[in-house]
Amino acid sequence: MEEERRRQLLKLARESIRTAFSGEQPEIPASSEEYGAFVTLKKDGQLRGCIGYLLPIAPLDEQIARLARSAAFDDYRFPRLKEDELASCTIEISLLSLPLKIPSVDAFQLGKHGIYLTVNGHRAVFLPQVAEETGWTKEELLAALSRKAGLPADAWKSPNALFEVFTAEVFSE
Repeated sequence: MEEERRRQLLKLARESIRTAFSGEQPEIPASSEEYGAFVTLKKDGQLRGCIGYLLPIAPLDEQIARLARSAAFDDYRFPRLKEDELASCTIEISLLSLPLKIPSVDAFQLGKHGIYLTVNGHRAVFLPQVAEETGWTKEELLAALSRKAGLPADAWKSPNALFEVFTAEVFSE
C-alpha cells in the first residue's frame, strides 16, 4: 500500500477516536478495498487496546474507523480510553492477508506469520509482530496463545488444535 494511503488510514483512525468523545461521526471516505484488519493503540510503548477481524467486514475505511473506536473503548482488557489519553497514544494498523489453514504448527513461521488457534471451540489470535515485540520463542508464543484462548498452556499440542496463519502489512504513526 502506498505511503499516502497509509497516512490517510492512520488519520482516519485517530479522527474516529477523537470525534467519539463529542458524539460526532468522522467523515468516512468511500473505499472498495477489503482486508482483514486490526487497529492497535499503544501508550508509552505499552498495549492500550487492540481490536480486529481476520476477514473483511466492511470496506476498508469504514472498517478502520469502527476498529479504532473499538480499540479505544471496547477492548475488555482495558478501561475506556479517556480524552486526555489520546494525545499520548500511537495508532498502529495491520492489514491482513487471507488466513490459510496449515496441516500442523510446524508450518507456522515465527515473526512472519500471525496465527489463529482453535481448540474445541476456544479461539485466540496473535498478529505477526507479537513475536518480535515480546521476544517469545515459538513455544512460548503458542503457550501464551493457548492461555489467551482460555486453555492450558499446552493446549496447542492437542490433536484437536487447528491452526491458520496469515501475514500482515503493519504501519503506525
